[in-house]
Amino acid sequence: MIAVTGATGNVGRALVGRLAAADRPVRALTRDPARAALPAGAEVVRFDPERPAAMFEGATRLFLYVQAVGEQTGALLAAARSAGVRHVVLLSSGIIQEGADETHPIHVMHATAERQVHASGLAWTFLRPNAFALNALQWAPQIRAGDRVRGVFAEGMAAPIHEDDIAAVAERALLDDGHESAVHRLTGPEAISNAGQVQAIGRALGRDLDFHEVPPNQVGPDLFPFAPPHMIPALLKAFAATVGTPPEITDTVHRITGSPARTFARWAEDHSGDFRD
Repeated sequence: MIAVTGATGNVGRALVGRLAAADRPVRALTRDPARAALPAGAEVVRFDPERPAAMFEGATRLFLYVQAVGEQTGALLAAARSAGVRHVVLLSSGIIQEGADETHPIHVMHATAERQVHASGLAWTFLRPNAFALNALQWAPQIRAGDRVRGVFAEGMAAPIHEDDIAAVAERALLDDGHESAVHRLTGPEAISNAGQVQAIGRALGRDLDFHEVPPNQVGPDLFPFAPPHMIPALLKAFAATVGTPPEITDTVHRITGSPARTFARWAEDHSGDFRD
């Protein structure tokens, strides 16, 4: 049995769908099972750290999404180990690398989780994706409203990764031997600018979208609708560093899954409905 935390999140939902489609026993942990709308093949269980036996009984492997667990990570890992879990696949972050700003809030959160996993005594695999293609959903309200998209650093470069490619790697790390003590850095297959991402979304919609660059000192919370306001300065600093800097590109998705990572254009086609009224 594989237990999946954050089962209704973007990566967790894709992973549960993959495991259920492969007829693998999967227990989807969510705070609101009644609204989960997960595949019929998944066992949907309420995420309740006060009752760990219900979550982990019979499970031997765990997919851990830190943002769904938060400060309960250490206690949850201890409960999982006591219940019989032996291997945890952690969705960490590509921000953890040599020379990184260790004070960045995202770095702090994921580095702390990695330390807790190390201390748990469980076998582990760390997935460290860089930019998520899903971050482009920050532009969805503007795109629904018109053809002009305001944003920062038009020429900032990234190699965004499709969430289902992350789920595909997680699936193999959970099911196949040889991933214990492995760190998998994950990216999309090609570099694309912020302006290029907006243009790709426009092509998927059959529209001509224009990226209008906003100076960082004029940025407000409206440009980052999914980010906590206190994190915006750190995000701006990180995004500024992507201008004129080629992004890291790995072949990890292809090497582990046997299928090449999907392009941002493919992601835009898959999510075109999210940008329509």
